[in-house]
Formats: sequence, structure tokens, C-alpha cells
Amino acid sequence: MDDFLKENYSLITSLVELFAAIIGVISFKKFKYTPVKYIIYFLVYAFFVDLIGGYPSYLRDIGYFHLIEGTLIESNYWWYTLFWWIGLAFIMVFVNYKIVKTVRFKQIIKYGFYIYLLQVILYIIFKFENLFVSDEFISIASLWIVILSIIIYFFETLASEKIVLFYKSMYFYFNAIFFIWILIVIPLEFFESYFLEDDWAYVLFKWKIHLSLNIFLYMTLSAALLFCKPKAQ
Repeated sequence: MDDFLKENYSLITSLVELFAAIIGVISFKKFKYTPVKYIIYFLVYAFFVDLIGGYPSYLRDIGYFHLIEGTLIESNYWWYTLFWWIGLAFIMVFVNYKIVKTVRFKQIIKYGFYIYLLQVILYIIFKFENLFVSDEFISIASLWIVILSIIIYFFETLASEKIVLFYKSMYFYFNAIFFIWILIVIPLEFFESYFLEDDWAYVLFKWKIHLSLNIFLYMTLSAALLFCKPKAQ
């Protein structure tokens, strides 16, 4: 099982993401006049981010890894920092800002995002080289703004008539699924610096958790896109 995972982890992840992206494209016509379309954009975006992010492995497989060996982009931390974690923060904040109706809540999301953006910009300016060796700071910063936007969505839903039909809303599943995903990912991000990449026991453990989470995330979002209706949003 472990050997199979070593050989096929990236392929399985890409296939799951591709499936969700295809379901999103198929469902696009149904949701094109709602903010759900941005979730579909994100699913397609996430597929390409992970696909391109595997460039170290691709180059190693075809014998051209020496082109980036010893350079800042030898590892793909910078890629996932800039395009996955910041991208996730953008989409979660943007979608929830769009669907939240309470002015006070919209302001909290907006100014919270400004604070997050300031953190990211200052970190990149003053810790530029860290982008290429670790994504820990920006991933944790991204997680707090994502959690903030999710909590605000749930709080407004619980305090409104939308709670009656919450189970029919794509936005509910979008936020609930990512909330569960984040609760499990946070401990991995906090303790990442205590583990070495050549510790295969840990690497495989982490891969198993991430693969299970990704399957849950993308399959559940795919099901929600298929069964939710725009009028229930």
C-alpha cells in the first residue's frame, strides 16, 4: 500500500481534482448567474495549480531536474504558498463576502482580508527567501482569514430564515466542507517544521491524511454541485 502511494499519490490527487473540475464545468450553466460560478472557477484553478506544482517530479522523471537543482525553485513551496494558500483565502473571502447580506458582517470580512493581505505583503517583502523553503507562515495566516469568513457565513445563516433550507444550499456545503478540511489541516501545518522530508513514515502519514481529505473535499463538492439548485442558494 505504501509503495503504491509513493508511486501514485500525485496521480490520484490530480484525478480527483480533475473529476471535480469536470463536474463544475458540467454544472456551470446551472449556476452561471450565482456566486457558485466562482466556486467552479476555483475547482478548475485548483486542478491546474496542483498539476503545475508537481514540476520538480516531472523534471526529475525526464532527467532535467538539474535545471532547477540548487535554485530557489528547486522545491515547490513558493508555488503552493502563492497560488494555493493565497488563492484559497481569496476565494473563501470573495464568495462569502458576496453571499453575506449583513453590512456589519461584510465589513468584518473586508477589513479582516485587508489585515491578512498586509500580513502577506510584509512577509513577502521582509522574508522573501522563506517563500522557497516553507509555506508555514502564509498557510496559517490564510487559514485564519478563511475560518473567519466561514464563521461569519454560519453565524448569519443561523440568525436568518436561511437556516430552514440550509441543507439545499451550495454555499453551506462549500463552507462546511472547507471548515472540516481546515480543522484537520491546521495541526499538520503547525507541526510541519518538526518533521523532515526524508522521514518517509511521516511523509506517508501526511500523504494519507491529505489524500483522504482531498477525496472528501472534491467528491463532496462535486455531489453538492450536482444536487443543489440555484434557487435554494
